[in-house]
Amino acid sequence: MAIGVIDIKITDTISFLLLPLIYSLVLGLALYLAKSVKFIGPEQANVAEGVMVLLIGVLLAKLAISSGQSISAIFQVGPALVLQLLGDLGTLIALPVALLLGFRREVIGMASSICREPNLGIIIDKYGFKSPEARGVLAIFVIGSIIGTPFISFLSSICTSLIPYHPYAFAMASGIGSASMNAAALVPLVHLHPDMATQLEAFAGCSNILSFCLGIYMCMFVSLPIAEKLYKWLSPILGKGEAHIDEENVPDEIKEDDDASDGLSSGKLKRWGALLFAFSVIVTVGNYVGFHTPLIDTFIGMMIISIVTLTGMALERVCPVHIQSIIFISIIGLLIAIPGMPTSDFVAHYVSNVELTTICTAFLAYVGISIGKDWDEFKKIGWRGIIVALIVITGTYLGSATIANFTLFLTGMI
Repeated sequence: MAIGVIDIKITDTISFLLLPLIYSLVLGLALYLAKSVKFIGPEQANVAEGVMVLLIGVLLAKLAISSGQSISAIFQVGPALVLQLLGDLGTLIALPVALLLGFRREVIGMASSICREPNLGIIIDKYGFKSPEARGVLAIFVIGSIIGTPFISFLSSICTSLIPYHPYAFAMASGIGSASMNAAALVPLVHLHPDMATQLEAFAGCSNILSFCLGIYMCMFVSLPIAEKLYKWLSPILGKGEAHIDEENVPDEIKEDDDASDGLSSGKLKRWGALLFAFSVIVTVGNYVGFHTPLIDTFIGMMIISIVTLTGMALERVCPVHIQSIIFISIIGLLIAIPGMPTSDFVAHYVSNVELTTICTAFLAYVGISIGKDWDEFKKIGWRGIIVALIVITGTYLGSATIANFTLFLTGMI
């Protein structure tokens, strides 16, 4: 967080952004792999892996509260802004390509979304950190974080010049749920249409809010189930038959989180509470270093987020019907932040001080340490993963732009 964002200018319209969350992931991984570092090893990596399930809840709680705060904007936007979210399904075009390149169940994680922070949480929560699906989403997340920003800026410049869509459509398409990619895709568009800069920025910002707030639901209920079906249908054709994993042959650690089946105990609540308190302190300090927000207000905001997380995790284990904690966390966070609710002003005031960037930066440090012990297997992805990542980004960008342009035309806005 102290290093901050580094903006490396390539041209007037293309820049390469280095973000704090990348530093923390790389540092965590480097500390594990460094032979001279003795205090971070397999034992610490196992601990970090276990903590991640809880910290994913923190991430989702923050997103859910943001959804509640923006609920009026969600209902006020036009049909084009809403329908262009279906363009997120464009990532699925990468699934058959990934199968042809030799991936197996990794393709479900790779191609079900743009593979940003919320999608990372959904995949790990559903399949487990050790699963091939999680390796897939982690691979695209890391690759996308490194090359996604400059690539989407280049892609925006090329598409604007070659495809006769209205600039509004491209502006909406730039809101894919990543602030850095959103800005990178918008810069060349504004440069080419400076007279429309204000409108383009408004559409892009609103689109990004929608993708940010609703993207997790699109992934959970639409794209992820479709990706699973496509894998089942296409794997025997495009992949090696013996590599196909049927539902009944999925390992238990992938099917269900072992911790989720243990029930709830006072000891478990105490451990969760201690971990969330420590993480809140880390995020509070990081938030102050990076954004100079008030320490007390930020800490109160983190405690609100932690309580939502703790409640959702507990409800998963006491509910007679198995419902994933991410559903409980999302619903609770949404409800307490909706304007008009007795809690909304209090929650909005304090949680708004907590930057998602800081939570992700702290979270990615745990990810870096965790993937260290599986690094030899993880790095096998190589150039194949880069190809899949570029197709994923291209698919969602062009898919959203196409739907937005078509809807704008039908509604008479262009």
